[in-house]
Amino acid sequence: MSEFPAAQAAAEEYADIEKQMASPEVLAKPEKLRKLGRRYAELRRVVTRYEHWLAASTDLSEAKEIVELGGEDGELFAAELPRLQAEVDDAADSLRDALLPRDPDDGRDVILEVKAGEGGEESALFASDLLRMYQRYAESKGWSTQILSHTDTDMGGYKDVQVAIKAKNVPEDPSDGVWAHLKYEAGVHRVQRVPVTESQGRVHTSAAGVLVFAEVDEPEEVQINDNDLRIDVYRSSGPGGQSVNTTDSAVRITHLPTGITVSMQDEKSQIKNREAAMRVLLARLRQAQMEELAAKEADQRRSQVRTVDRSERVRTYNFPENRIADHRTGFKAHNLDQVLAGHLDDVITSLREKDEEERLQAAADEAEAQ
Repeated sequence: MSEFPAAQAAAEEYADIEKQMASPEVLAKPEKLRKLGRRYAELRRVVTRYEHWLAASTDLSEAKEIVELGGEDGELFAAELPRLQAEVDDAADSLRDALLPRDPDDGRDVILEVKAGEGGEESALFASDLLRMYQRYAESKGWSTQILSHTDTDMGGYKDVQVAIKAKNVPEDPSDGVWAHLKYEAGVHRVQRVPVTESQGRVHTSAAGVLVFAEVDEPEEVQINDNDLRIDVYRSSGPGGQSVNTTDSAVRITHLPTGITVSMQDEKSQIKNREAAMRVLLARLRQAQMEELAAKEADQRRSQVRTVDRSERVRTYNFPENRIADHRTGFKAHNLDQVLAGHLDDVITSLREKDEEERLQAAADEAEAQ
């Protein structure tokens, strides 16, 4: 019996998925292949370390047998035992780290929303700054971005904007995935600066909200009854409410049981707007289901901020001091201009490290309680 039954089970699942991914049925379904590929990559991290531990354990066991036989070879291998034991211990520690509970969504793509909040036009302009920041960050990671929907203001800001951010390939390590990096961005982002509309040069504070949802690979992941959907079509409108289309191409889908509503009007085709709206609706519903499950199980998945209240801020962007501060980790830096240009790595790393510390502590507490 393996000392690590969970790792042995992972190795068996890994082999099974490898067979599935080679089957014609799966190869014909890109969504299914991507889902299996993400799980395969997630298991690879465990399986690789498990195989290393098995090999090190075998070497140690064989060396001990030779030592027991005595003789010249026994003396030689006796000197090697401390080194071989250290390799086994290191491999075991590495494997235990890989077996720690991780967010199963880490390898998923995301739909990110930015919404203007308190601050009027200045908040809308800040929302556009945040969008550009995420687009540049995605570009630095080799991810693609696609704006699904947006509502402009007269001065070029956004009342709200939705963007899909996608990895070009399934990451070999799920911790390199889009969700693994951007899930921490959910919350209220506060800005302190002199608005372009301010004639007296006074610093104002406003806020924009960011929501992040993991993309749904297959519609079957979220159960939706067609009778629970109300679908309305209408004509697209631009800033000020003027009509920008002569046909009813815009689509609004309401999920009646939850009240979640998604509107799309960016495409000229009603069909494309409906597809985009369903894509966002599925991601929102899945997130709601995950949060409900998390509440029932009292795990550490955090609920995302749904209101844009400056008192619920997660991060502050101070332009006069060129300073950025994340209030969850205490991270501070005076390179706001670089962060807005897409250099988010240091900020996000601080959040990922805090999350890692919390998971390790939770695992230690659980082990102590057993």
